[in-house]
Amino acid sequence: MKNLKKKRRIQVFAIATVALLVSVSLIGYAFRDGINLYRDPSEVLAEPPSEREFFQLGGLVAEDSIGPVNGVQFSFVITDTVASIPVNYVGKDPAPDLFSEGQGTIAKGRYRDGVFYAETILAKHDETYMPKEVIDTLKERGVYEESES
Repeated sequence: MKNLKKKRRIQVFAIATVALLVSVSLIGYAFRDGINLYRDPSEVLAEPPSEREFFQLGGLVAEDSIGPVNGVQFSFVITDTVASIPVNYVGKDPAPDLFSEGQGTIAKGRYRDGVFYAETILAKHDETYMPKEVIDTLKERGVYEESES
């Protein structure tokens, strides 16, 4: 009877260990593209990510940088007032209505050969909103001004 209990205990432990490993593997596989790190242009230029890494690039849309629109594809420059990165938007949707020069934005995509290829662009949702990450970056640089509204 003792040997049977010991065998069952070992079997239960082995099954639990295998189940734990399988579940951790599945969670890791599911999150491989689900976790998008936020970076500003200075961070990207200081430590360029791999070409396969999908991340969020945030900052201000540089003045006079929005290039010609070809359907839903266009180019612009994201800056944090210290560094700038050219962005080619190659998404499926047109730019958000409130996407404009001098406004905060976050682009999701990959960085290759000095250019960020964005698949998604996030912009403010009203006249006073700016993404928190962009505000934090601009405050660190000492260029953020609080709105009076």
